[in-house]
Amino acid sequence: MEFHLKLIGGLLIVLALAHVFFPRYFNWKAELQSLSMINRQIMYVHAFFIGLMVLLMGILCVSNYPDLIETPFGRKVCLGLGLFWACRLAIQWFGYSPKLWRGKSFETVIHIILTIFWIYLSIVFLSIYYVF
Repeated sequence: MEFHLKLIGGLLIVLALAHVFFPRYFNWKAELQSLSMINRQIMYVHAFFIGLMVLLMGILCVSNYPDLIETPFGRKVCLGLGLFWACRLAIQWFGYSPKLWRGKSFETVIHIILTIFWIYLSIVFLSIYYVF
């Protein structure tokens, strides 16, 4: 299980760092121009804090994997993380329209990769809580 937590931690850190490129990749400067200033700033602030939380989750997994596995509190943290990522998995399929990825090669590949990643995160974290 240590291997999985270290791998997850590294992957979450990479995902967090990818958030830096989201505004440019998704052309937020132009796309969000029609929004009011508060809504535009909420998008940027929320994206920052989501990226920060993903980074902190990654650091937690890389640096404190023994505590996550071996302590009751760590296992409860894993339960929370497992439920969080299971909800993210559900949003992947029910929160985003299939029109965003169907028939588009790159978007479909990303959709499948993220689906597999969310499943992996959910299984690892929930199994730490329920199995160990």
